[in-house]
Amino acid sequence: MHALTRIAAAFIIAFSAVGASAQTTVPVAASAAYNLEADVTRVMKAFDVPGIAIAIVKDGKVVATRGFGVRKLGQPALVDANTLFEVASNSKAFTAAALAMLVDEGKLAWDDPVTKHLPDFQMYDAYVTHEMTVRDLLTHRSGLGLGAGDLLWWPKTTFSTDEIIEKLRYIKPATSFRSAYAYDNLLYIVAGKIIAAKSGKSWGDTVREKILNPVGMTGTTTSLAEGAAIANQSGPHSKVNDRITLVKPFPVPNAVGAVGINTNAEDIARWMQVLLDGGKIAAKGMDANGKPVRLYSDARAKDLWTAQTPIMIGEPPAALAATRPNFSAYGLGFRLRDYHGQKVAMHGGALIGFYSRLVLVPESKLGIAIFTNAESDEALDAMQYRLLDQYMGIAPTDWIGIIADQEKKIHAKELARVKAADTSRVAASKPSLALADYDGDYQDAWYGKATIGHVGKKQILTFTRTPDLTGELEHFQHDTFIVRWKQRSLHADAYVTFALNPDGSIDRMRMAPVSTETDFSYDFQDLNFVPVAAGNQAASQ
Repeated sequence: MHALTRIAAAFIIAFSAVGASAQTTVPVAASAAYNLEADVTRVMKAFDVPGIAIAIVKDGKVVATRGFGVRKLGQPALVDANTLFEVASNSKAFTAAALAMLVDEGKLAWDDPVTKHLPDFQMYDAYVTHEMTVRDLLTHRSGLGLGAGDLLWWPKTTFSTDEIIEKLRYIKPATSFRSAYAYDNLLYIVAGKIIAAKSGKSWGDTVREKILNPVGMTGTTTSLAEGAAIANQSGPHSKVNDRITLVKPFPVPNAVGAVGINTNAEDIARWMQVLLDGGKIAAKGMDANGKPVRLYSDARAKDLWTAQTPIMIGEPPAALAATRPNFSAYGLGFRLRDYHGQKVAMHGGALIGFYSRLVLVPESKLGIAIFTNAESDEALDAMQYRLLDQYMGIAPTDWIGIIADQEKKIHAKELARVKAADTSRVAASKPSLALADYDGDYQDAWYGKATIGHVGKKQILTFTRTPDLTGELEHFQHDTFIVRWKQRSLHADAYVTFALNPDGSIDRMRMAPVSTETDFSYDFQDLNFVPVAAGNQAASQ
């Protein structure tokens, strides 16, 4: 998916485990004197990450596939080159590649209307429904807002994939069609559905048959259920009360296409080799016609890394000025930018307890993959730039120290903002209604129903299709409350504000994240809950 900021607090990991790992190494000039372990150890300590896996390919060869740290806090098993990690939105490249293969096979075209392949597909606006193409599904320019509709699958919900796609028609656009970049996941779920429809198999089975097996990614799975019996897999970790903690897995089988891949350093190295070689599978040699065995054509390889949607470039802090790109865009399953004059194709992935990054530099024939079993974009940034400098021959900068320092400053500023909001509230204010009058069922057009009710003296808000979105309401000020989710690893507490009608009845309930560090996939601000009339309960399910 995407990424949120998670801040390191106390270093509680036994780093004596860091050095023990399985690895594959090919000598290359750029790595001759490089101590990868020292940098990873420093990153793990600075950003409170229990385990990391790294894969590096250069000039067509695997430089390293290594694991560091532990799979699960409190347990001795070490991360190695074959440890499985959830890679979340790095699955999008597999979806794009599978579609590219269908284009090569003549089963669809990038600019086919989506309705040609999914006749029931419908967006909020009829024009967008008619004009939306397969290409549009992959390029984040649909008009949907950032992360729009993600609460249909994140965290784990009871909606089916088909229900999620059906509910797109109720999500209002944030901008006009094709006018702006805004990252979304739901349309990749639609893309996964098209792959299943054209292949006659599930997204997972198709990706395994068309990509994983030919590439030799034998340890990779397309669902958590598929890999449940595999012992060598990492556990998810998150901050709970400012301490890094092993948390429960959050499988999201209804979001395949956007997420779904679970892989390891050895397998991702093979995938990066194929991507850097324009779809060729070098290990397979030549086919019966004397041509290189490949997943997709050279033309499709160019499609994947051709800019489709421009992305506005922000100004980084002065200490990070060297990371500012000259161009930024989204291709098909990859984000595109430049670093020190060279084009970079990359992507990130974020699910609860796991963050990952894939970075490819075609001109330098360089591929870097970083998997973590914690939630720190900054850990990924620090390793990414350190490794890019090392293998592109750029004078080293202390990215680990600089980024750790920036993280502390940004987090301190956010804590101060939240504290100021709490201090400046009208603490003496009272709700307009008796607390029991806020109880009842509320309906949103695209999500469905949420319920407020009393359990003893506690007033509880529950999202009926999301078991982990259940929490206690506490009064903030006036008719605004804060919901504190029982599942503290979500880091998504939210304001809950009620608007009243002239007669004092409740008109609607709106929500917004309390912290700017809350992941954008908690798109509470897009919800517009209205009370469900007593005689209309069936329609609210």
